[in-house]
Formats: sequence, C-alpha cells, structure tokens
Amino acid sequence: MSMDCTPTINKLADFSAERDDDNIVTVTINQTERQMNVIDDTFNQSFSVLVDAFINDETAKGLILTSGKDSFIVGADIDQLASIQTHKQAFELAESLKASLRKLEKSGKPVVAAMTGSALGGGLEVALGCHYRVAIDSAKTKLGLPEVKLGLLPGGGGTQRLMRLLGMQKSLEMMTQGKIISANAAKESGFIDAIASDTDDMLNQAKAWIKANPDAQQPWDKKGFSIPGGNANHPKNAQMLSVAPAMAYQKSHGNYPAITHIMSCVFEGSLLAIDAALEVESSYFAACVLSPESNNLITSMWTQLNQIKKGQSRPNGFDRQKVNKVAVLGAGMMGAGIAYIAAKAGINVVLLDTSIENANKGKQYSEKLLDKTINRGRSNETKKEALLSKIQTTISYDDIADCDLVIEAVFEDRDIKAKCTEQAEAVIAETVVYASNTSTIPITSLAIASKRPSQFIGLHFFSPVDKMPLVEIIMGEQTDDATLAKAFDFVLQIGKTPIVVNDSRGFYTSRVFGTYVSEGIAMLGEGVHPRRIEVAGLKAGMPMPPLALQDEVSLDLSLRIKEQTKKDTLSEGKGWVSHPAETVLKVIAKDHERLGKKVGKGFYDYSQSSEGKRDKQLWPKLTELFPSVDEQPDMEELIDRLLYIQANESARCYEENVLRSVAEGNVGSIFGWGFAPPQGGTLQFINATGIENFVKRSHELAAKFGARFKPAQILIEMAKKGEVFSDG
Repeated sequence: MSMDCTPTINKLADFSAERDDDNIVTVTINQTERQMNVIDDTFNQSFSVLVDAFINDETAKGLILTSGKDSFIVGADIDQLASIQTHKQAFELAESLKASLRKLEKSGKPVVAAMTGSALGGGLEVALGCHYRVAIDSAKTKLGLPEVKLGLLPGGGGTQRLMRLLGMQKSLEMMTQGKIISANAAKESGFIDAIASDTDDMLNQAKAWIKANPDAQQPWDKKGFSIPGGNANHPKNAQMLSVAPAMAYQKSHGNYPAITHIMSCVFEGSLLAIDAALEVESSYFAACVLSPESNNLITSMWTQLNQIKKGQSRPNGFDRQKVNKVAVLGAGMMGAGIAYIAAKAGINVVLLDTSIENANKGKQYSEKLLDKTINRGRSNETKKEALLSKIQTTISYDDIADCDLVIEAVFEDRDIKAKCTEQAEAVIAETVVYASNTSTIPITSLAIASKRPSQFIGLHFFSPVDKMPLVEIIMGEQTDDATLAKAFDFVLQIGKTPIVVNDSRGFYTSRVFGTYVSEGIAMLGEGVHPRRIEVAGLKAGMPMPPLALQDEVSLDLSLRIKEQTKKDTLSEGKGWVSHPAETVLKVIAKDHERLGKKVGKGFYDYSQSSEGKRDKQLWPKLTELFPSVDEQPDMEELIDRLLYIQANESARCYEENVLRSVAEGNVGSIFGWGFAPPQGGTLQFINATGIENFVKRSHELAAKFGARFKPAQILIEMAKKGEVFSDG
C-alpha cells in the first residue's frame, strides 16, 4: 500500500514539502520564529515525523533536505542544555536526533542534504546523516563541528560519521580545534560531495544524484567497510593515539576535557560497529554537558555573548546607523589595523598621518594582509585592489571634512591627542562623532579638548586589530546616548563585539589585564623560577604566559603607563602604592635596555630561524638578576594568584560601576585579553568558585602577598547575602 508523505510533512511546524513528477520529495526547513534554523525539541519532533512519513511512503523515491533561509542549519539550541541536570537527560537528548538519522540512513532510499549556506554543529551532523551532500559555493557558506569551543563535543553522530569519512587523524584535527571551513575546502577534505553555483543548480544536482543512486547506502552500512587509514589498531593510528593525549594536554593543560572526550569517542568508536559507536558518543556528550567547563563557556560564550550582540547595552530610541566614511588619525599599527577592518567592511577610509610616507606605510599594512589572503587562496587581485581603493592616505585635515566618524589612534600622549581633536573638529560637521582609541587615559579628561564633549567617546581596539574580536566602548562623563548608539552600530558594522564601560583610568580591559602581567613579574622578583611562572600562566588557562605577554606589549610602554598613572594619581591628591613588579621592570627595561619582542629582547631572547620563523627562549640572565629560591612555591598557589588578581580587580570594576553588566565583564575578559576561557570570564570564575570561597582564599593570599589581594568590598557583601553575579 502506498501513501503520499507530503501532506503529513506539510502539517509539521516549519517543514514544507514538494513532490516532483519523479516522486522525489523536497523538504524545506524554515523556522518562522527564528532568523536561522536550529535543532531544538520542536525540530526533533517534526524531523521524527518526517522520517517516518518518508520511509512509509512507498511511492517516494528519494528525499532532499534543504532550507528556506540563507543558511542550512546553524546548530543545536544551546539554551536547552541549561535545564539538563543528569547524565540520563543529556544522553537521551543526543540519542533523539540520532535515532531519526539512523532510520534515514537505513531506509534503502537516497537522501540528499542540499545546503543553502552554513551548516554548523548539529546542522552538519544532519547533513552527515544523509547519503549525499551538496553545498552552494559562497563566502557565506561555513561548515564545521565547533562544539569544542563551548566545552562540548558533536553529539548528533558527528564524531563517528566524520571519522568514517575522513579517517581518524583528519577528523580529530577538525573536531578538537573546532575548525570552520569553506564549502570548497570541505569538498577537498571529503565530507562534502558536490559544489553548486546557486539554489537551482544545487537542487538539480541533488535530484540527478537520487535518480542515479536509487538504492543508496552509507559507506559504513556496506559490507566490508573500513575506516580510511584504518581504525585505532592500525600501526600509524596507534602511534598517533599514543602521543595525541599528551600533545593535547601540552596545549590545553587539561583545561578542555571535551578534547579528551572527543579523542575517546574516535578511539573507541573506531573499534565498534556504527550503532554501538553512536551510543559511546552520546555517553561522552553527556559527560561534556555536565562539566563545569562547559557550563562556564556556555554562560559567557553563548548566553552572555548573544545578549551583547542583541544590543543589551545599546540605548533605546535611536535608529540603526551605518558609517559611510571614517577618518583614522594616526597610521601606526593600531590606525593601520582600524583602516583595514573598516575598508574590509565596505567603509571608505581617510588615513591621516604627519607625513605621507607614514600614511602610505599604514596603507601597506592592509596590502600585506591582503597578499597573505591571496596566497592562501582566499581572495584575488581584483578584491585586493577594490579594498585598497577605499583607503585614502593624506596629511591634510581638509580631506576628512566629509567623514561621518573620526577615530583618533595616535600615541598615548595627552597633548598630541588634544591637538588632533582641535584640528579635526575645525573641519568636520558638528554632528560627527569623535572617538579616541586610547587604552588607558580617561575619556572625560581627553574630552576637555573637544568643543562638543557629548559627542566624544572611547573606542578601544586590541592588537592585532584584524584578529582581535573585541572593541571596548568607553563612555565619558558627558558622552550622550546618541553618540553611544552610533559607536555601538559601527562596532557591529565592522564585525566586532562591543562592550560598553564607564570611564576610568585603564577602563576595564587595560586595568585588569595589567594585573595579570604585573603579578607574573612580581613572582620573578620573589625568586619564582621564570619557567615555573610561565607554566603557571598556561595551566591557569591563559593563552599566553605573563612574561611572554609583557614582551608582546613592550616593557617601556608599561613603564610609561605606570609613570603617567602615578603622576596623575598624586596630582589628584591620592596616595600611591608601588607594585612590586615596577622594580623588576625597571631593571630589565632601563638597566639592561630590554624592551620586549619589538627589539628582539625582553624577558625572552628572540632570534630568526632559517625558515623565517621567530624563535624565543627565556633570557638566561633572569635567574642571575633574580635568583630562584630553593623551595619553589606550589603550582596551585601560583595559578590562584594569577586568576584571583584578575577576578578581584574585575569585581572592583563592577563595584565602581566601570563595568555596566556581568555579561560585558565576562565576554570582555575573554575576548579582550584572553582570560582563561574555560573559566567563563572573570566574574563567572568567582561565581563558579563560590563567592564565599573566593573571599576566603583572597584573604589568605592577601595575608601572604599583600593588600592587592584583599577581596573587593562588594564580594564580602555578596558572600554575606548569598548572592552571585547576574544581569537577571
């Protein structure tokens, strides 16, 4: 008995079906209440009904799964994980989608994933559960299994199907790094079968394949299947797997258990039949969901990041705006980077400096970045010239007269910045927003040079600008909401994540970042071996250890900032307490003229290898200048010092209303200076530690290492009340 499955499918929420004359059913997924399709409970229920209807319809010869949106499916609904409390709940969640996909795989009828755009996480797992995959060749098409970035692993069959398509080594590399790649790269790798030029071409290819393969099977369901490159018992794989955990630990220092779980899934799954292997994956997925690391990452890198991107800090009552032409004052490293990302976003740029040679050198920064992109096959000469044509270099302020935003990115010098403000405001329209890229000088004090301080704001970019995802927007005392709205929109326009903070010396990011490197330097002065300091930084989960990071920033810059801060603090009639790191910095930078990576010597010695790479090693004389004590401190104590000093300073920023929200504190700390991502950000670290425990440990550290560790007053009060940091 035959039946038409399309009426059943058309009754499903967000699923619609069409049947052609060849009895090929095309199902279009279009979740009306979402901007992009995601896998949630409603999706799973509808998908289950769809699968059963298709299998039971004897007249249906094949199935095409596609999307009514520019993307295919962008992943699972991460919000639903918040309600999971037990291993059983997490296990069953993973199994629900897999059951439907296995039915499709074994249906005996061809199923094609026709991807209109990006397929990420669970979206790609749905595609991998189809017999054939075709994607549109577009810059917007991104494919990958990035779950590890949220402390998770692919729980919809991804670890097993990708491994059976690519082999163990390639699939591990992709999943443990959370790689997201283009459609063409995916086809070259082997998990996409065809590339289409547009939607019509994609659907035509899908139908042609279905007609040519009426009895489609997955490779792993065919008799005699073997994993490309062999399973875990193959000598090459056994050798790889014997060192992979150690290599992973060397990079992650045990801070990402999801990486280990992914490796376990691939190792164990390679020795099992597909159905048993999928259950193994579900079990490890449950372990990830219940881990504190995943909870921390989801809190900050999903929930709070989405709150920020949706504009929780953008003032209401202002229409969305776009910048058409921006002036960048100063063509140094920061100005050049800002010019590049603005031009990349389609904005016309006027790059101004004191000499045309300097301005042109700043433009050449964009040229070098574009040449690298071309060499990697990601761009071409035509696109390069189009972007470069958007950057005009000049030495004349008259050329910025028609700009609708000005960003000053000159040296950290009040007088130079004031002169730039005066010269720019003499020619720009009265409605134009003026932003300073200062990293430490209070915006309110810089705005004194402005005729219209209500339109003066801070836009603090991070180096290198083309790679760093954050922009810190600083509100001066007189900055108005209209100015904030325009600055916020500009940051989103150039593809960055904005956090909004109130004015303060060092604002939020520079102020807290400085505590990390300073604590590491102070340890050196105490006699902690420099290598032990660096290991502690990495074990704490920081992307770079403190001494190496100080070299990147440069020692003379840090000294200038400390001296300027001391001068300003004393002029305000406040007391000044020297940090123990200052003495060490002066010895290295002034006595030995070691200013950091930029001059090839700082805490490290830098040398050029024969392959053109820059090698580094700790300067041997460090232990002569600062002899290491015989009894080295416990590693856990060093880690605590590095994390607690940052978190405590963040709490003070929140207490002083420099931080305007918990979300901005957490996301800003991870995106701004790389605070240990598995901890979920500085304030989430305090929450996860338990505020009462954090206060207790802070008192212990203060008794041993000084008043800088004394817990912020807000923490003492929160501990008494049993409160946690929350924007809710």
